[in-house]
Amino acid sequence: MPGPARRRRGFTLIEVLIVSAIIGILVAMATSNLRSVMNRARQKRTMADMRTIALGIDSYQTDVNGFPASAGYALPSGLSLPTATIGTIVSEISPTYLHSVPLRDGWNSWFTYGTDSLRTNYVLRSNGADGLADSSPPLGETHRFENDIIVVNGSFIQFPEGLQK
Repeated sequence: MPGPARRRRGFTLIEVLIVSAIIGILVAMATSNLRSVMNRARQKRTMADMRTIALGIDSYQTDVNGFPASAGYALPSGLSLPTATIGTIVSEISPTYLHSVPLRDGWNSWFTYGTDSLRTNYVLRSNGADGLADSSPPLGETHRFENDIIVVNGSFIQFPEGLQK
């Protein structure tokens, strides 16, 4: 006489596929959110570094009565932005005004710097997440990680605000 029927334990193929699909969807959502959070952190770091550099440049200007010399400035009317890297003025502001000068933004692109011919104005720029300079920056608030972050004479004239894409 056979014994009582034994129940099989385990999952059916359909159950495993459904659970795998749900886990895949959750991972995709988490990855998207993580990428956004990481880019937002890079933006914040970049802006903090730009404030630090601007403080050093402004301190230099107070002592020397002019900003460190560089080429490529005509903002906001002519919109000719800097092409020289921040490395061109490191010897001017370090170590007297800044112990160490941040050279790269949160996305590992060089900061760029420029002054007008009289050295009375300066512009400091980060090229954003894509590492490419905007040919005609929108100025003001931006909502994309790829947009440049621009400081003129110590004030942000193009900066991230609100939800970023």
